Amino acid sequence: MKKSVRFLALIISVLLLFSTITGCSGSQKDDGKTGIKTEKSASNSAESGNGGVEPLTMPITKEKLDLTFFIALDAKVGATMKTFNEIAAFKEMEKISGIHIVFQHPPIGQEQEQFNLMLASQNLPDIIYTTWLNVPGGPAKAIEDNSILKLNDAVNKYAPNFKKDLDGSGESRKQFILDDGSIFMFPMMWLDPLVRVTQGLNIRKDWLDKLGLNMPATIDDWYTVLKAFKEKDPNGNGSADEIPFATTKVSDFKQLSGAWGIDAYDGFYQDKGKIKYSVLEPKYKDYLATMAKWYKEGLIDPEYMSVDSKNFDAKITGNKVGAFVGSVSGNMGRYMNLMAPKDPKFQLAGVPWPSGDAGKPYVAYAGNIKATPGHGAALGAKNKHVKESVKWLDYFHTDEGHNLFTYGIQGESYVMKDGKPTFTDKVLKSPEGLSIDQAVSKYCLPHAPIPIVRDPEAFKQIQLALPVQKEAVTAWGKADTSLLIPTLTPTRDESSRIAAIMNEVTTYENEFTTKIIMGAEPMSNFEKHVNNIKGMGIDEAVKIMQAAYDRFNARK
Repeated sequence: MKKSVRFLALIISVLLLFSTITGCSGSQKDDGKTGIKTEKSASNSAESGNGGVEPLTMPITKEKLDLTFFIALDAKVGATMKTFNEIAAFKEMEKISGIHIVFQHPPIGQEQEQFNLMLASQNLPDIIYTTWLNVPGGPAKAIEDNSILKLNDAVNKYAPNFKKDLDGSGESRKQFILDDGSIFMFPMMWLDPLVRVTQGLNIRKDWLDKLGLNMPATIDDWYTVLKAFKEKDPNGNGSADEIPFATTKVSDFKQLSGAWGIDAYDGFYQDKGKIKYSVLEPKYKDYLATMAKWYKEGLIDPEYMSVDSKNFDAKITGNKVGAFVGSVSGNMGRYMNLMAPKDPKFQLAGVPWPSGDAGKPYVAYAGNIKATPGHGAALGAKNKHVKESVKWLDYFHTDEGHNLFTYGIQGESYVMKDGKPTFTDKVLKSPEGLSIDQAVSKYCLPHAPIPIVRDPEAFKQIQLALPVQKEAVTAWGKADTSLLIPTLTPTRDESSRIAAIMNEVTTYENEFTTKIIMGAEPMSNFEKHVNNIKGMGIDEAVKIMQAAYDRFNARK
């Protein structure tokens, strides 16, 4: 009987002790402001009670910690600031997290050069943001060479919010990982299809209306419209100075190639699971012949090979250009705002991608299906604060972090309306006379390259502020995307080989296609050039891309 009493007392003591430990280790509170847990106790119950996953608590570190971060200075930020540290969101994050970021911004225009030097020296900072798919050998080689870290274990343990977004991204998840399932970066994530449709064909709607023309729907329609722009003086100045189709590079009108059922813009495309290269296909010759005809008849800017962005802007704002390929914000929105006080009749519109011999309006721009453009934040292999770095990056995937870096500071750059963040006039109508892009960048980075999930609502407010922009994105988004190839990650050896082949092929291809378009070389030489490209190994490159595409489709 005494043994039974002693045993019962022991059980009660153990239960009381367990209750006390559980109560202490779970002693956290919601601060009511941030929306994430604020740490109150040194102990962390999640370590043992949730499979080793640590929840994100703030501050991340009790003592101030510096982390180095290599990232390009976005042009919208560079217009008014010298470093990301001046952005309100990063200032606020430092207060919340206890981590100070030492940004390393390479000189504008030297980003790739500076990255290559840094990679070659193996003197990488704690966090590196770049386009990893462009790194020689690809991200797999960077891991193998001990330049960056494989992040699976760290993500599983320290980044529950990012992991939730990653695992919940459906088929898009395949674009964020390597073939073997390796996580190598915290990517910019374009999960909503809306935020991927950012550029397309722009046309002077007021010129169409003046000449009584309909919006072009086919390649033949385009020829009719451009011919009218050339011959019927739509700008009304009595001079034949109109430029029907303007561009700064040959790749712009390569996006018209979808009308022939090929993708000359990206080069590689897929046809029912089979990888092809555009120049090798018979339809490429038809596309090229059409562009040569347009150029000969003065429908394409004769100076396109020598025009820079400044000259391009001058031609459009000088009321000379009828159509061009451009972005919904940086081109369409900017030109509409610039021309409003100068010429109230100036009106741009987004044109659906044209149909042609292929019978469908295919889009020839792979960005329309890419859940990531291939860039993101990786950790340098010499990073001594992996836990803190991963937690810092995980913050971008909390509700609070998302709002902070997408909308900025509540009460200043945005307010809540009907339960949704809404930008204020400090952003939309800058009292400093800044563009919307520049004004919002003082607070946050909703559409700059940072490791965040891009928000479609912010995209609408910032980049689709004008009705014509909303209409343009809708028009561009109707095109068939079945030619496009998602983000692939060839192996180390494949990446090296395909880079060697394509460097030679692309240079040669641009030279001979430009000569044919400009009439400096006859179309009869086309087959000779195709054979030369084959001699450079293009068939091998197609096989490599096919293998990478097949592995991509097999990812889980």
